[in-house]
Amino acid sequence: IDWKETPEAHNFKADLPGAKKEEVKVEVEEGRVLQISGERSKEEEEKNDKWHRVERSSGKFLRRFRLPENAKVDQVKASMENGVLTVTMPKEDAKKKPEMKSIEISG
Repeated sequence: IDWKETPEAHNFKADLPGAKKEEVKVEVEEGRVLQISGERSKEEEEKNDKWHRVERSSGKFLRRFRLPENAKVDQVKASMENGVLTVTMPKEDAKKKPEMKSIEISG
């Protein structure tokens, strides 16, 4: 999975050849963790088949990424085209100043 940060967003791309979008889950858990998971099915084996080499992986996969504070986790978008999953998460406006909270001094 590639993770690229642009001035506007965090972009994730994952190559998932042969996977259907129904087999892939994109979730944000605990507010700040992006989780991409799924399962790639093993090819059906016929009785008379003779495998010479098996290099393509099958089975479950799971990747987690701790997101920075500037990620707008409530605006995540995901799409899948030609076996490539793209997850886009906009960022907070960098020019926006952090909230300042006044603390009253007692005594």
